[in-house]
Amino acid sequence: MTDPRFLLAGLGNPGRDYCLTRHNIGFFFIDYLAGRHGWQAETLKMQGLTCQGRAFGAQIFLVKPQTYMNRSGECVRSYLDYFKIPREHLLVLHDDIDLPAGRIKLVGRGGAGGHNGVRSIIQHLGTQDFVRMKIGIGRPPAPPEAGGQPVDRFVLSRMGEDELALFDQRKALVEEAVALFVREGVDACMNRVNGR
Repeated sequence: MTDPRFLLAGLGNPGRDYCLTRHNIGFFFIDYLAGRHGWQAETLKMQGLTCQGRAFGAQIFLVKPQTYMNRSGECVRSYLDYFKIPREHLLVLHDDIDLPAGRIKLVGRGGAGGHNGVRSIIQHLGTQDFVRMKIGIGRPPAPPEAGGQPVDRFVLSRMGEDELALFDQRKALVEEAVALFVREGVDACMNRVNGR
């Protein structure tokens, strides 16, 4: 019997200019998960940087779409189809401005919530029924009318040292969530991760 296959897709924008920006937090955690297993998501295939290997009792495919955020669905759909991975085994990791920075929340379905990468995946899969790991990045400290950054500039800005330290602290929880999702399913994952 072959191991079940899972696709973990971290969302972000390609290129050095976007490295360690808030909108690329999905890439940040894909790179972390790859490194934990001695892998590197550096092979370009089907518009995504990818690697694969066995972990958590399954065959794991990691991908960072290189299509820019608003076309992420093209890459994700290609991987699911080519590697015959069931949609129930897809986990999309992405930033969420409506969650406090560092908060991790798993959901089994839902709309795009204003996130262009998630919207593209919904469009290309033809359904909202896929699991997401929402990674809170918070909102700008002050609204634009009070001199703060507009949201679009905020999400595309590089994270500060305090934020990077916070997300470093969340790496273990993200890995635990992935392990739970793969081994026990989304419900167990939501029950034990959300709210921590």
